[in-house]
Amino acid sequence: MTSKKIYLIRHGQTDYNLQNIVQGSGVDTDLNDRGRAQAQAFFETYKHIPFQKVYTSVLKRTHQSVKRFLELGLPHEQLAGLNEISWGTKEGFKVSPSEDEYYHYMMKQWQLGNTSLRIEGGESPEDVIVRMTPAVNHIMSKTNEELILICMHGRAIRILLTHLLRYPLKSMDMFEHENLCLYVLNYTGSVFSIERYNDRDHLRSLS
Repeated sequence: MTSKKIYLIRHGQTDYNLQNIVQGSGVDTDLNDRGRAQAQAFFETYKHIPFQKVYTSVLKRTHQSVKRFLELGLPHEQLAGLNEISWGTKEGFKVSPSEDEYYHYMMKQWQLGNTSLRIEGGESPEDVIVRMTPAVNHIMSKTNEELILICMHGRAIRILLTHLLRYPLKSMDMFEHENLCLYVLNYTGSVFSIERYNDRDHLRSLS
């Protein structure tokens, strides 16, 4: 397989991010003013990169984050396999102290290696890998697309990075992220490496 460079970003901020409300794959929120400013700042910094394709999840917060690139006429493909993890019955609700305790319990279980454990009514990290793998294989099969932009979601990015870099799934929390952060990945034809990790330099003007 030919080499590939991937610019991987998390979507910009939404009001639910700001208000600490659980989103996940079942909540289709819009970017807020800051999220749109983050998207614009990323575009202004990287509009010179000759991306050959843009991939997003099917959720509109990812589409809105790359809107300016799509307006350039770049090919765009939505893949449900790139959606955020389903947080099940927790989606759409503000994180209360009891919910926060449950959330941290689940994170701890996953860190201990219990990655088949599902959020109530939702997905486990292993479930996400299963439905994400066909999307990843599809992207990697496009040998003519050597420079691409992918916009996804926080937990899904963590899971994707462990998959691509061949880390144990329980290690996913080592990959930090913020709204509209950037990871740059290089694929040599056999292995992936990280060139940039949770890069936010393009957002400096917004702080």
